[in-house]
Amino acid sequence: MTHASAQPAAHETAVYTHGHHESVLRSHAWRTAANSAAYLLPELRAGLDVLDVGCGPGTITADLAALVAPGRVTAVDAADDVLEKARAVAAERGLENVEFAVADVHALDFPDDSFDVVHAHQVLQHVGDPVQALREMRRVCRPGGVVAARDSDYGAFTWFPERPGLDAWQDLYHRVARANGGEPDAGRRLFSWARQAGFTEVTTTAGTWCFATQEERDWWSGLWADRTTASVYAELAVDGGHATTAELASIAEAWREWGKQEDAWFMVPHGEILCRVS
Repeated sequence: MTHASAQPAAHETAVYTHGHHESVLRSHAWRTAANSAAYLLPELRAGLDVLDVGCGPGTITADLAALVAPGRVTAVDAADDVLEKARAVAAERGLENVEFAVADVHALDFPDDSFDVVHAHQVLQHVGDPVQALREMRRVCRPGGVVAARDSDYGAFTWFPERPGLDAWQDLYHRVARANGGEPDAGRRLFSWARQAGFTEVTTTAGTWCFATQEERDWWSGLWADRTTASVYAELAVDGGHATTAELASIAEAWREWGKQEDAWFMVPHGEILCRVS
């Protein structure tokens, strides 16, 4: 397999903006292969070996493992504590073709050409060097395989009715995430990053989450209200001088008020890339 010239070893420099507060995991554990990796599913079949990068609590991982069995899924994350939750999900579903490890996507501890599919969901927006991360994902992918990535784009989030407090939330999130070394508008940049990483056959698509029923509004507004005041994100916002606790409380209340509106609607857009490895 021919790869781009070797790059100097890199390691994570960004701080994960969300952390693993319950309000964060409440969102992550909702994710499935169907609602978060539909663009990848046509590429999957029994017997493939998959690397799931930044697996979090492992709900997408478990779906992928069921789809490729008896193929193996290796799930990695930078945080060891969240891997315990992912192991529990796999055990609960009776999956025996999954293994877990702590890893840094900038310097994956796997040989070249180890996997048929390398997948990352909502990862590249949080890393210090997304191009290097994609180079590493490419390195460990076999010829003919695919590297798949999906990331949201905070600048393109859209909602109704308008709330000044949510405008303030969007601006604050951008400032906090970028101060932590990430790029919250990653979705629109995935194609460019893939080209910089050396991919020449890239299929680009877009997908959305949409929250509009009362149950969906309650869930989405509630988790962001809680995240705004009680998570690592809240600590980083205050400690970094981006907001006061009073300002965070006001934003949280704006989330709750938005969620009470019967005609409220929220869309989260995502960029998606499927990169064929040659």
